[in-house]
Parts: sequence; C-alpha cells; structure tokens
Amino acid sequence: MDIDNILRTLSKLVVALLPELNALRYEITWKPDGSPVTEADILLESKITALLEGQIPGIQIVGEETYKTGTAVDREWVAVVDPIDGTENFCSGLREWGVAVSVWQSGAHRGSMLLMPELGERMLTGDIPRVPRSRIVGFSSSFNDEIGRQLGENVEGRIMGCAVYNLFNVIRGSFSRFVNPKGAYSWDLLAGVALAYEAGCEVIVEGKQYDGEFLEPDRRYCVDIRHRYDHHSG
Repeated sequence: MDIDNILRTLSKLVVALLPELNALRYEITWKPDGSPVTEADILLESKITALLEGQIPGIQIVGEETYKTGTAVDREWVAVVDPIDGTENFCSGLREWGVAVSVWQSGAHRGSMLLMPELGERMLTGDIPRVPRSRIVGFSSSFNDEIGRQLGENVEGRIMGCAVYNLFNVIRGSFSRFVNPKGAYSWDLLAGVALAYEAGCEVIVEGKQYDGEFLEPDRRYCVDIRHRYDHHSG
C-alpha cells in the first residue's frame, strides 16, 4: 500500500476544494462544548473519508466530526482525521488552520500528513522540512494556569489557536518547543506526534517518553514536544 502517494493525493484534493471550503467558511453551528463547527469541516471530512475508503478498502476512519464516543477502534487499517484543526481561526477568516491525517496498520504507524492549505505548507512522513534555530515556544490555546505560568517564563511564547500549526512548526524547528498541558484529542495530535517522533524530536505524552504508540480517541493527551537541533545541520 503506497501511503505516501495516498497522502499526496489527499493534499491535492484539499487544495482543490479551497474555493468550496471558503464558500462554507461562515456557515457555523456550535458543539455542546461551545466550540464552532462549520459546514466546511463536515464537507472536508466526508471528502477525505471517501478518498481513504476508496484507496484502502475496509479502513476505519476516526474523524473529529463523525467519531462516536465508545466506538471500538479495531480494524486492520485506521485513519485518524481532523478535517479542519483551528476551526475558530478558520471561521474568523484567519489562514492559520490545518488538516491532520494519520494512517495506521495493525497498531503501527504507516504515514501522516500535516497540511496548512492557505499558507501553502505541507509535511509528510519522509518529507519533513527543517529550520536551523528558533527561540519560540508555542502553547495550546486551551488556556490554564500552567500555560500562564510558562508564558511568563518564555519571552518568545506564542498562542496561535491551531494544533497543526504548532506541531508543524516545532517539528521543523520554527518553534523550539510546543506545550499543551491541558490536553487534546487524538485527531488534534496524532499525526503531529507521529511526525515529531519520526523527526527525532523529544516527545513527551502524558509525562512519558513517546514510543510510537497509537493514541486512542476517547481521551485527552497532554504533550510537550522539543525540537532537537542537534539532529540536523545548523
């Protein structure tokens, strides 16, 4: 199964859909937790699902907009999908939003993608760009006292409101570190965590060294990821 080619095809699909997504950008409803979901989120997840199901027969899709709590994740092939991460940014007219897809086979990582379509940025398994050095620390927008404390200790702290943006930038080294002490779900994190592990970053999940394991969808995970500049030139 050529997962790399499937992910590249998927990225082209998302870019091609941008005019349609923009037309639905401000068609907003509200989830029980008070967060927004747009018609673009729903459309894009359906398109991603259709492509993956067509390419990998029998695959189970764990998508942010369609996953039902308590559903068993038990098929050979599984894809974890966040169609629009940073929906608050997206429906506010900002470009800092992203798409996250992570594909697994029998519990083993086969490939992931982080895509920021309006910024023209893409990262895939086996194709990770690098930046020589940064002092910037990115923080989750799920604010709590610990984030406030650490922002006070880091003069170059940033809150961008998009996990894909934060993960993308710590993996390539544009951020030296990304911290989410409050926790986020698998669809927010798994693709980026898997790519950070591949890139040789120091990846801490729930206070423990990450070792390439699948993150289950029915819980939140706290993460702390540090870029390892000694792993590449510059």
